Amino acid sequence: MVRQHYYKNMEYIFPESAKRILSSKGKDIIQEIGLDIIKGVVFDVLTGKNLRDSTELLTRKRIISLNAATLSVMINGSSKDPEFIKKLPNYAFEKLSKGKKLQKHERWLMQWLLGLTDKAFQNVLRDDIASLKKYKDSYIAITKKAIKEFENDYGKIFGSISVDSRKRALLNWEFMAQLMSTIGSQTLAIRGSDKSTFGKLFEKLVLGALLSVLGFEMTSPNNLKKTKKVFWLSSREMKRESDATLLYEAGKGVRFDIGFIGKGNPEISLDKVSRFEREIELGNKTWYMGTIIIVDSIGKGSRIESLAAKIKGDIVQMSGAYWPLQVAKKLNKTLGYTNPILKIKTDAKLNAYIKQKVAKVPFEKLLNMPVFSKDINSNND
Repeated sequence: MVRQHYYKNMEYIFPESAKRILSSKGKDIIQEIGLDIIKGVVFDVLTGKNLRDSTELLTRKRIISLNAATLSVMINGSSKDPEFIKKLPNYAFEKLSKGKKLQKHERWLMQWLLGLTDKAFQNVLRDDIASLKKYKDSYIAITKKAIKEFENDYGKIFGSISVDSRKRALLNWEFMAQLMSTIGSQTLAIRGSDKSTFGKLFEKLVLGALLSVLGFEMTSPNNLKKTKKVFWLSSREMKRESDATLLYEAGKGVRFDIGFIGKGNPEISLDKVSRFEREIELGNKTWYMGTIIIVDSIGKGSRIESLAAKIKGDIVQMSGAYWPLQVAKKLNKTLGYTNPILKIKTDAKLNAYIKQKVAKVPFEKLLNMPVFSKDINSNND
């Protein structure tokens, strides 16, 4: 019989490095990525490259690290208790069903051991703990059935696997089925989490960098000393009506909304910005505000461009090469904006111009703004 304290807390065998990955906040991810990589990703997006392509290697590194940690957990556990793998689903069920609020990394690990993610727990079980036992019993039953089929189709697995020569686990289909199921759920969870985290981080970084590249100065609406050629980014602590507000000259400005939304549903952005006010009161003056919506791409047959025209808004696709020039042209049309970028005729010169300007973007200032300390640095749980 395994000692009770061994199962009392899964942290006993879950590697510290893996816990840090799961518990990491936005600021930790920023440190992990490094400022040079962040600048590179922003430049890539400003020149039409897909954000997912630029962040894929970062996500893949996190997945591989957690996959390795999970394998280590199963080897370590099996080396102390031959029945460890068999007991894992029931152990996970007990931890999840007690109603006690688990830390994010512990809750996720328990869900993965049952082949679940946060999203699956919400959608399949509807957050109903009472349904969890039925699910757990079915999970165990279908795994047993699958193992019999594997043995019939492929034969039995023999051998063992060790970590640092002292911890050894027997290899069999039970071990492999639990490992593959856990890693599969883990991979889905991390991809979903990184998509959300990187999206929130780079939406604001790209928007802040874009407006800096176009010659606007970042400011704070709470300390507005200047109202010409300035912008600010919205945060959760503000009454959020747009992702950024730009002031060009007295009485004229533009509101921006940005989203890495694919071809399937860019209308989501339009629905949100259709509620933007066309006029705002600022500094005892009435400002007439244009609207620019920046989306990843627009699919064939999308109604977003015609719908945007009805609210006198403009749409720009980030999938277009050197789309910042398109934003500059929209600003020229709406505000009478002028800037050297409007005179650049070739892609090569535009690439060099954007690269030069991105190098001068005050990323440290951007990352220290409340918009990041409030929205990004919180632990998305």
